[in-house]
Amino acid sequence: MVSKELLEQTLKEKFSAEHVEVIDTTPGGCGQSYEVIIVSSVFEGKTILQKHRMVNEAIKAEIAQLHAFSQKTYTPAQWAEQQNK
Repeated sequence: MVSKELLEQTLKEKFSAEHVEVIDTTPGGCGQSYEVIIVSSVFEGKTILQKHRMVNEAIKAEIAQLHAFSQKTYTPAQWAEQQNK
């Protein structure tokens, strides 16, 4: 099983992320389904598809153990804009 904390730590390290949110979307919170938000300058100049592929590749082993995984990836500027909405 992949814990919320492990996923959060791994994403922060691999992407030098300034913000990571990991939400357990499993009914009852049993850690089988996660939604993540990652904010990193590593994503500058990348398309959504490129960003998602980077994440999928970086945490391939963790994703393989999950039932469902969804992600939202932002650059710091995109995240700031998102917060102002």
